Amino acid sequence: MNFDQFNLHPHLAEGIAAMGYTTPTPIQQQAIPPILDGSDVIACAQTGTGKTAAYLLPVLHHMLTRDLNHKFINTLIVAPTRELALQIDQQVEGLAYFAGVSSYAVYGGGDGSDFVRQKRALTEGADIIVATPGKLLSHLNLGYVKVQQLQHLILDEADKMLDMGFYDDIMRIIAHLPKNRQTLLFSATMPPKIRELTKRIMQKPAQINIAISKPAEGILQAAYLTYDRQKLPLIQSLLKDKPLKSVLVFAGKKTEVKAVAAALRKMGLKAADIQSDLAQEEREAVLRNFKNRSLQVLVATDVLSRGIDIEDIDLVINYDVPQNAEDYVHRIGRTARGENGTGVAITFINEKDQRRFNNIEQLIEKEVQKLPLPPQLGSSFEYNPNARVAAGGSRFGGNKQGGGKRKPQQGGKKGSNHGSGEGKPPRPPKNEG
Repeated sequence: MNFDQFNLHPHLAEGIAAMGYTTPTPIQQQAIPPILDGSDVIACAQTGTGKTAAYLLPVLHHMLTRDLNHKFINTLIVAPTRELALQIDQQVEGLAYFAGVSSYAVYGGGDGSDFVRQKRALTEGADIIVATPGKLLSHLNLGYVKVQQLQHLILDEADKMLDMGFYDDIMRIIAHLPKNRQTLLFSATMPPKIRELTKRIMQKPAQINIAISKPAEGILQAAYLTYDRQKLPLIQSLLKDKPLKSVLVFAGKKTEVKAVAAALRKMGLKAADIQSDLAQEEREAVLRNFKNRSLQVLVATDVLSRGIDIEDIDLVINYDVPQNAEDYVHRIGRTARGENGTGVAITFINEKDQRRFNNIEQLIEKEVQKLPLPPQLGSSFEYNPNARVAAGGSRFGGNKQGGGKRKPQQGGKKGSNHGSGEGKPPRPPKNEG
């Protein structure tokens, strides 16, 4: 199948060619026809499957083949993070380059001049607005946003928005919108809260399910059992003198993100961190440098797990186990996105995160290989997926954590104390230019 079979507007065909798209992905094949037909759609697909183009192309086709009043907002796309909002806005610009359709991204973190520019776009009527919930709602509450003729509402990464506590904000946003509209909801998972939301805001939606919560086959997954005190030495050991061009490290706390980035810079690596303390211009500069390979290592909180679309990331490291099993899929889904479709994802598991990691293994229906620590880092513990950590327990190892018995390291030999880990750890793939 190719994009010609959708009979999209010729200007979109030019945009598709310019973006380098050739064959529609499964989510595009299944979502584009019902959206073209005007149906509400619920689409469940993991990150990296091409879902943004799956909703943008048919919506842009509607805009180009119907009377479009440029004085009003035609399409509203709501996304959980500013990074994802900017990424979507960039795809709009690419696909609609020959179509004369305007778009604008609305998000927090800027200064007064940013607010003025956002207000101008919302009052003068950009055709497509891509927005984060909180900032959009602050504009809507002021009464000047031109949504009276809105035709399309798209909720992207809906499960992430609900995880972040945006359910009430979404309902308040929808209260401002016309009831006669096409509503599209894209989500990586379909928890009960999403189903409740769809019943309240959608009309007889078509439902599409594509590869729910499964990592790409090309990702080589592995894990280390490690006390928190061993994590920094371990990540330094993994990255020292390795020919890696692009490494993404996820950590759950801003303090960890900053500490890891500082330690890697001290090693001589080109590393930077991205987290909510940075101004938006700084965040954009860091992302830009990472995309153009000026930075070798980017250390980030989960704000980037669904908001970065960069090909050829060699290695993803989870400095800690994510809170939600689905977030693991999104984190490691940042690799294996390039033409070669391969990458490595490594997770650090401390005593208190063992049960959480077992939940991940159950979700992905796969046991992840546990590797032995480098011998110079000392001993670790046996993997115990049912481990419980006593409240107030030490973060730095010992036997009071319920994390299994402490056992000497075997220095990477077969039969080590790390469950299924045997032999040497997998080598991250080399980039050959």
